[in-house]
Amino acid sequence: MASFELYTDKAGEFRFRLNADNGQIILASESYKAKASALNGIESVKKNAPDDANYERKETASGTSFNLLAANKQVIGTSQIYSSASARDNGIESVKKNAPTAEVKEV
Repeated sequence: MASFELYTDKAGEFRFRLNADNGQIILASESYKAKASALNGIESVKKNAPDDANYERKETASGTSFNLLAANKQVIGTSQIYSSASARDNGIESVKKNAPTAEVKEV
């Protein structure tokens, strides 16, 4: 089952990542100073993930990626770099499918 991992980074700030069923990270957050803010970020991902209009698809020299945007168009999660647009689009579909029901684990 997919899950969000909530953790503290080296700077002492809170972050989360969404892991697919196979354990692969499919979305990562920015840093938050407060745990409650990171938890709000997770809820925002769950709410906004199903809507394709909330995905910003990006192309760079090093590959392709995506951001998940909140209703206010702020980035709430970022993907890894993919080697192709089809791989990126599969990542988006995985976030859409997995985020709304993923459990939250503190690690």
